[in-house]
Amino acid sequence: MRNTKKGVVGLLALTVAAAGSMASIGAVAAQDDELVVGVSWNNFQEERWALRDEPAIKAVLDEAGAQYISTDAASSAEKQVSDVEQLITQGADAIIILAQDNEAILPAVQDALDQGIPVVAYDRLFETDADGAYYVTFDNVEVGRMQARAILEAVPEGNYVFIKGNSADPNADFLRGGQQEVLQDALDSGAIVNVGEQYTDNWDPAVAQRNMEQILTDVDNDVQAVVASNDGTAGGAIAALAAQGLDGVVAVSGQDADNAALNRVALGTQTVTVWKDARDLGKAAAEVAVAAAMGEAPEGLVEFSDGPKGIAMDSILLAPTPIQADNLQLVVDAGWISQEELCAGVEAGTVEACG
Repeated sequence: MRNTKKGVVGLLALTVAAAGSMASIGAVAAQDDELVVGVSWNNFQEERWALRDEPAIKAVLDEAGAQYISTDAASSAEKQVSDVEQLITQGADAIIILAQDNEAILPAVQDALDQGIPVVAYDRLFETDADGAYYVTFDNVEVGRMQARAILEAVPEGNYVFIKGNSADPNADFLRGGQQEVLQDALDSGAIVNVGEQYTDNWDPAVAQRNMEQILTDVDNDVQAVVASNDGTAGGAIAALAAQGLDGVVAVSGQDADNAALNRVALGTQTVTVWKDARDLGKAAAEVAVAAAMGEAPEGLVEFSDGPKGIAMDSILLAPTPIQADNLQLVVDAGWISQEELCAGVEAGTVEACG
């Protein structure tokens, strides 16, 4: 078993709450070598990782006296495997992995675990029953339910399109499963009809736009709702709708509460985004990584076994929040977005948050 403490002495107080990831970590003093936590990003170009998640991870590590190192796979599953090996070589005592491909990453995960290095599946699930593996995410099935509830309330009858996420990311199917739970009765009754459904390679908005354009062509623009699985794919779908004069007419869902999506909610071109406060997610994952690297059992863990293989994983599942026009003030009050950014181009008085 690898000695992951690396001469670190001091006190570590850790409390993780599954709903809020509230924790207090006492200062850790390093002697020979400080604790090192590595993060393998699948694609650091996506807005939220640099803006939200990374600063939250770094804040916890700074407080713990731990060093942060990272790699960016630039959407390459092959590169991410070598990235994890690089983090191991650089002396990481724990590794947080945002997986590009949940299967391709497994050999690198196992290599780290074999060397006694705990690994955290961050936001996206990879499944292993080996000791030292954790899963930290928001409840993505519930995110899908929230998306579908909002769209069904807005459009109880009509033609629906489903713009899904990356097929190699289990989250895409977790979301779609939650959506289906809510919409099944309406689909069975014929009140709503699924007229198009596509995965989106790498969650790429440009791919989502092309898929939406093709579906609109296939059904002669007869679409009343789009259940898009994140804000990037929602943006792509809305671009395709706008080209046909249907933006603001067709209901569209998303998730992540990206600044652009929140502005679209205020403008009325996107119906809902599901807010997953990535600051809480980054904090929770870093706390788990530090505790595990120190040989401590993270608190607040639950068992998650709803992945494709049914493998039970020690997990933290945080609670998401749907954001629509009537509760936009929540994200402003939380410091997630400024009122100026939220309300850009929004006519005063059309939504409460914009005066």
